[in-house]
Amino acid sequence: MEAAEPGAAGRTLATEAVVDLDAVAHNAAALRSAVAGGAAGGGAQLMAVVKADGYGHGIVETARAALAGGATWLGVAHVDEALRLRAAGVDAPVLAWILTPGGDLRPALEAGVDVSVAAGWALEDVVAAARATGRTARVHLEVDTGLSRGGAAPGEWPGLLDAVAKHVADGTVQVRGTWGHFASADEPELASVAAQLDAFEAALATVRAAGVDPGLRHHANSAGALFVPAARYDLVRCGIAVVGLSPAPQLASAADLGLVPAMTLRARLAHVRHVPAGAGVSYGHTFTTARASALGLVPLGYADGIPRHASSAGEVLVGGQRRRTAGRVCMDQFVVDLGDSSDAADVVAATAAAGDEVVVFGPGTAGEPTAQDWADAAGTISYEIVSRLGGRVPRRFTGTAGVPA
Repeated sequence: MEAAEPGAAGRTLATEAVVDLDAVAHNAAALRSAVAGGAAGGGAQLMAVVKADGYGHGIVETARAALAGGATWLGVAHVDEALRLRAAGVDAPVLAWILTPGGDLRPALEAGVDVSVAAGWALEDVVAAARATGRTARVHLEVDTGLSRGGAAPGEWPGLLDAVAKHVADGTVQVRGTWGHFASADEPELASVAAQLDAFEAALATVRAAGVDPGLRHHANSAGALFVPAARYDLVRCGIAVVGLSPAPQLASAADLGLVPAMTLRARLAHVRHVPAGAGVSYGHTFTTARASALGLVPLGYADGIPRHASSAGEVLVGGQRRRTAGRVCMDQFVVDLGDSSDAADVVAATAAAGDEVVVFGPGTAGEPTAQDWADAAGTISYEIVSRLGGRVPRRFTGTAGVPA
């Protein structure tokens, strides 16, 4: 049954992203099983990373489903994302790791949110919030092991730890974890992967030398968790794998990894027209029909997250057949070449009509393109394809994993 558009009784949605919550739970369980041999001896815990609205899948729903599948932690980029989880009643441990100077961290501490500390100013802000609220701040210490992005640089690390140790001693701060992040875990054979683990081990030794318990050790993202066993430590942080996409498709597909893509993006043809050979299509006429063609108009565009870089390259499923985009993807729509309208054997071209279903991407089990296929067409990664999906596209959730009674 099609979902009704809010406030539009009697009409069906022109577009929708269907998210299978049971697939999310399945993926979390598969990842827990994959990292059962963690360096801590009893296996690594799973942090489900649900930043960026759960990679476009819905932050609250994805978090609940991942917890139902065995995740024990949640990870987000910004404190506001963590507070959104708390407002929805999600009470699992959650870490927010991007802070900016002068931010008000009192709501985070009051909501029991862990925050990352990677610089002296961040520690000062955390301590100020702890004193203002009367709560002990729970922090994870981030060290830069070679990504050169976030984290304390090696030269800054000892000084930061000395300051942390003082606040641990006075009860203002509790260190719950120590962490770093890979630059190239999707290429595990690179020397930088082993070098980063060596740097992380050295950083952990410095934490202990400062008299601080490092807490949960975590360095692995999805690729690290799956392809770098030595990086599993006490906790792994998985985002793209939780929603069923491979973090390293050149090494293993989602199916190879036992993952199920959770999102299916659907639309309905808004218009079908028949044009002769030689017709220019969409802006700039970068595509010209080679024969008499049926063209379908899909009401999704780059404002909705369809990558313009996939113009005349991305494919969709219409009438059980893969069909390619024709010409440039526009802000609100793109055109699909439905086939040779002069060929009686081309059933799709002959019978396509406005209102017919278009599957832009999905798990691939019914022949439809996957998010990875669109990533390949656009020269990007599947992370971008799903997380850039805009707010104009309603999400519809199926399955029962994590759904409140």
